[in-house]
Amino acid sequence: MNPTETLIDGPYFEDLHHGLRFEDVPALTLTEGLAAAHQAIVGGRLPLVVDHTLAGRVVGEGAVLAAPNLVWDVAIGQSTIVTHAVKANLFYRGVVFRRAPLIGDTLRTVTEVVGLRQNSRRPGRPATGLAALRIGTRDQHDRPVLDFWRCAMIPLRDQEAETGHADDLSAVGTAPTTAELSQVAAGWDLGAYRARVRGRRLGDLAPGQVFRVAGGDVVSSAPELARLTLNSARVHHDASAGAAGRLVYGGHTVGIALHQAVRALPETVTVAGWHGCDHLGPVAEGDTLTSVIEVERTERLADGGLVHLRSRVHAHRPGLPPVDVLDWRFVAVFAGGGATG
Repeated sequence: MNPTETLIDGPYFEDLHHGLRFEDVPALTLTEGLAAAHQAIVGGRLPLVVDHTLAGRVVGEGAVLAAPNLVWDVAIGQSTIVTHAVKANLFYRGVVFRRAPLIGDTLRTVTEVVGLRQNSRRPGRPATGLAALRIGTRDQHDRPVLDFWRCAMIPLRDQEAETGHADDLSAVGTAPTTAELSQVAAGWDLGAYRARVRGRRLGDLAPGQVFRVAGGDVVSSAPELARLTLNSARVHHDASAGAAGRLVYGGHTVGIALHQAVRALPETVTVAGWHGCDHLGPVAEGDTLTSVIEVERTERLADGGLVHLRSRVHAHRPGLPPVDVLDWRFVAVFAGGGATG
């Protein structure tokens, strides 16, 4: 390289250490154009998001909600300042919405390294390590919006380096509590939601119910979504970054999973958080995704409640059997009423 040139790359695994914080990421304002472009790529059918009149009645006069999958895509995208060289993202844990941002809010994210483990070496494969990251997103008034952990596989720059990092990452993250998950809809008028949106209520849902969504959604505009949400991970933009070529950003798959879950349960008020999200296999542009959604349990609150759901997503490719690509366990807010509510 020319001595007058500066290579913009990394960080790599050996550059990371416990407590390292990344704060110098551009803040991003949630605009109507951003929301429309995002919806066109991953879909979006939540009544409170697409019906501004309903949002005004339930959330507050003049409120225009940002879609929850737009919010988490921005937070994850801002956290990729740490994971530009990432090879894969293994999991997300403990995602909690502290509040539901509105269109016009500006989000800023801080990412901290909280765990590191160098992987065992394998012949013929590049040396890598796992970095557990704590991600916190706040709005323009410094109010907390999102809080969660994710684990990324990052290569080493020096293939012979021994970092000594050997943390147990199975303990990373804490399960969200009922009190935390109920924050996002605190103060909302779920009675007004009940009056306007017909269908299932909390009491109509029970553990073991399964909803299989007929038909799938093709994965398209993958690099556009990454650019839209400030996601700078090279593997989502550059086909030469990995042996498998350019990969679809994991949040893209989760966003389509939410779109399909709301097709199955169109009465969903919003997403309160995630217990976890495991990426079981890579997704490529052109794949068609299908979902099966299962009710794991329900919790009654003062007016409405929480429904703990599990979404299993499969990728379909021409001439091949379906492949498991996502196991997502999330929590949705529902209005009260129904068979037992």
